[in-house]
Amino acid sequence: MKIAENLPKLFVMGIFGLGVGVLIFKAFQSDEGAQAVAVKVPSFSSEARAGEIVFNENCAACHGINASGTSSGPPLVHNVYNPGHHDDASFYRAAKQGVPRHHWPFGDMPKQPQVTPNEVASIISYVRELQVANGITYQRHSM
Repeated sequence: MKIAENLPKLFVMGIFGLGVGVLIFKAFQSDEGAQAVAVKVPSFSSEARAGEIVFNENCAACHGINASGTSSGPPLVHNVYNPGHHDDASFYRAAKQGVPRHHWPFGDMPKQPQVTPNEVASIISYVRELQVANGITYQRHSM
């Protein structure tokens, strides 16, 4: 008899639990939960090959090999980093000043004072060539 009396409460609790489960599942399926992505790797220009070396030494620990992302940092081969949303100047600022968390749940990016502006330029070439090889091109940013 007690089960019959509590059936409406159990039903509501079950529906609530199912809803919470769906929300959690969706959160892990969104871009905010994104980690590593599959990346097509092109034949690089000499500038981008130099950038790959600097990137691997200074950036890959968080942003992953081929800028594919890790559990510590987002993939840069992602449409949110297309040149219309994050222009080349944003990469220079990120290295020089760091970046507060804004698109992803990874936390703040610390400044990278050991990376020179010329090295940042080569990193940008590397990332942009990876992006183009993966269909990421300039898209005007609008809010």
